[in-house]
Amino acid sequence: MKHRIVVLGAGYAGAYVAGTLARRLSPADTEITVVNAVPDFVQRLRLHQLAAGQEIEAPQLADVFAGTGIRLRLARVTAVDPERQVVAVADADGGGELGYDTLLYALGSHGDDSGVPGAAEHAFDIAARPSALRLRERLDSLGRRGEGGSVLVVGDGLTGIETATEIAESRPGLSVALVARGELGARLSAGARSHLRQACDRLGITVLEHTSVEAVEATRVLCADGTALASDATVWTAGFAVNPIAAASGLEVTENGQIVVDRTMRSVSHPNVYAAGDSAYAIGDNGRPLPMSCASAGYTGRQAIHAIVGRLTGCKIANIKLVYWENHISLGRRDGILHLVDDEGHAKPKYVGGRNAVRIKEGIVKTSLWATSHPTFGVPKRQRRLAAAPHASVKTVVV
Repeated sequence: MKHRIVVLGAGYAGAYVAGTLARRLSPADTEITVVNAVPDFVQRLRLHQLAAGQEIEAPQLADVFAGTGIRLRLARVTAVDPERQVVAVADADGGGELGYDTLLYALGSHGDDSGVPGAAEHAFDIAARPSALRLRERLDSLGRRGEGGSVLVVGDGLTGIETATEIAESRPGLSVALVARGELGARLSAGARSHLRQACDRLGITVLEHTSVEAVEATRVLCADGTALASDATVWTAGFAVNPIAAASGLEVTENGQIVVDRTMRSVSHPNVYAAGDSAYAIGDNGRPLPMSCASAGYTGRQAIHAIVGRLTGCKIANIKLVYWENHISLGRRDGILHLVDDEGHAKPKYVGGRNAVRIKEGIVKTSLWATSHPTFGVPKRQRRLAAAPHASVKTVVV
């Protein structure tokens, strides 16, 4: 019987891991199945652009995995039972269960309203393609009204900054405000903060600092100081949360539901389960948890690949570097900030701004899409056969 590898989620982490495993492992010994709720690959790095009205490519996963031997199951994951080694799924045909020998959990994250009253009912988010499209439809309706409109973006993290600047640039007829709990760009260097403020001024964005939102209503937002802010479209970008399925499964997770993994992205409680991307609680080389990001998805995904291939084939497992050393912030299509951080996660004094930062980030985004759309990078060169005892302990080397 073939060794069954099931990958949950086909985002940046899941799609990359599945494709690379298909390239490195012999199909004579392994069977790889990817479970994803939607049929297309979502460029999450570009969802703020999609919401603002731009056309963003969404490759079909059937085309992405064509010729790789990967089986694609379009279904929603409803439960994981690591004791029985099965995954429960739901689809148009009623769903069922998938058995696995090795599981890669990469279901990612979604917008987190933190329980703020009215946020779930009245606010938009851009954590998924459907929600970004709903925001886009709302912005379109405000534009058709011919009277302008007000957009309030809650959250001054990277997602909030990118969303506010993209909407302001793409839809100059709308009034855009950005609500920051503290100082805008507090985690940036002084120079980068100044650059960010200049960009907001240039785009006509009203910045409301040291403001905490306590409730969201259909046409306004209520703040902790009693202020009511009018809003025709409230965009919630104040945080992200992971799917609760892992916590419900009995896997060891953190308080926020991320799967606790060892240095090789292997679950510390269930050795045939691995996690990558936002779903994984992975400690970086600086001793700090890797943040939820596309970069972290790449690092954790690569490490999971090395571990799975190494343990199944009896080869040495390479420990890749787990680092987070820069932030890329787009400020519309013609401006941006590239900011390096040190081992403590603090911003370094120097930064790259303007069109050079835009070119660098655009290159990274395009490379991420290309790597996902070409999961085997052409014809596989070398596919390893499985060892007789695929889960036997093997040596680990650091690279």
